[in-house]
Amino acid sequence: MFGFIFLILFSPGVSEFVCTSSDLEMSYTFCDSSAHAFMFNLTPCSTMNKSVWKAALTWIPRSDIHFLKIVFNVWYDGAKALLWKELLCSGVDDEYSVCGTLKGETLVSTFDIKGSRIKFPKGYYSVVVRGFSDDSENNMLMCLNFTMIVKKDAF
Repeated sequence: MFGFIFLILFSPGVSEFVCTSSDLEMSYTFCDSSAHAFMFNLTPCSTMNKSVWKAALTWIPRSDIHFLKIVFNVWYDGAKALLWKELLCSGVDDEYSVCGTLKGETLVSTFDIKGSRIKFPKGYYSVVVRGFSDDSENNMLMCLNFTMIVKKDAF
C-alpha cells in the first residue's frame, strides 16, 4: 500500500516505477533528452479502489513557472482515447502550488487525482503528459510518458 519516495537525477530513456500491485503497474520515462530532478508517487496502487488517488510530486524545474499548460494524450491498447488540456498557471490568481515556482527551486506538492473513480478496462495505456510555458504549446517545460498496465477488469 505504501509507495516509494525518492528524488534522483533521472536520465532520459530509463523507466522508473510509480507503483506495482496485483491489478496495476505504472511507470514513466522522460520524453526529452535532458536529465531531471524529479519524483512522482501514487497511492493506492490499484484501479479497483473507488477512492481518490493521492499523488506526491517533487521537482526542480529548469525554468520559472509563471504560465503552465498541461496537455494529456492517452492511448488505450494503441488507439487514441483522450486529449485533455488544462491551464494550471496563468500568472493571475493561480490556485496551484506549482505556480510561481522559480528555476532551481524545489517544488514539493501533494494532490488528489479523481481519475481512480473511472473503471479502467484491462489493457495497456500510454499517457503522455507535457507541460508548456506558453499557450501556443511551443515552449515545453516537461514531458513524461507514463505506461499503465491494468491487469484485471474492474467490472
